[in-house]
Amino acid sequence: MVLEKQPEPKAEPARPAALRPAQKLPQAERPAQGGRCVLISGGDRGIGAAAARRFYHAGYRVAVLYHSNADAAAALEKELPGVVAVQCDVASRPSCELAFRTVEQALGRVDVLVSNAGIAQQKLFTDITPAEWQRMLDVNLSGAFHLCQLVLPGMIRRKAGRILTVSSMWGQTGGSCEVHYSAAKAGLIGLTKALAKEEGPSGITVNCVAPGVIDTDMMAAFTAEDKAALAEETPVGRLGSADEVARLLVFLASEDAGYITGQVFGVNGGLVI
Repeated sequence: MVLEKQPEPKAEPARPAALRPAQKLPQAERPAQGGRCVLISGGDRGIGAAAARRFYHAGYRVAVLYHSNADAAAALEKELPGVVAVQCDVASRPSCELAFRTVEQALGRVDVLVSNAGIAQQKLFTDITPAEWQRMLDVNLSGAFHLCQLVLPGMIRRKAGRILTVSSMWGQTGGSCEVHYSAAKAGLIGLTKALAKEEGPSGITVNCVAPGVIDTDMMAAFTAEDKAALAEETPVGRLGSADEVARLLVFLASEDAGYITGQVFGVNGGLVI
């Protein structure tokens, strides 16, 4: 579902399929119309697409936001009948408002928000331009701000809701040549903790997942040797899969996680402890 034309995002890297643990998903079935509803930004690829599949097979009604990869979004809609894919630039408040209205009309409400959309860039700090710095913050941090503000009124009114942000281990530790990325992801952690305190009395939990080296297209620029070295550095001896992050997101959205809020969960194979 295309709402407006947006500029092409910066490419984000992938990894070797051989390092992925096997994924087992049940046969796709259309979720019940009365099921809980989840909105996933950056849902056309990587962790977002894996989360869309996991939530779908857990019985959720699913809407995903995508930036420019209409083909991937259409393929996901075909793979998972009933999924709603809506074009959105999360850095733009008007685009988020339009997309959110479309999702609400399609699903009726949003019970769970997974704020996952993001971009990455490796660059010396002294070479980062003001425009690159601002774009990184606009997409990775302000995008979460926009979507959280849009979903919260309904959640507060219903006295229930789950907000999940996707940060990075670099948001916890800082990454050389990724200062703007690390700063934006660290901001997400601060947003998560503060919002959890503010919205807890309204029955809403807010948690953060901080992935490590995950086998997605964000690793596309890395050589096989680089990936092997990263796997060797990781205590469990391999890279992670998007599906492993998605499983945690589904758990944190569940009723079983009702007493968990304001927390940051590392999915990094022990690389950051």
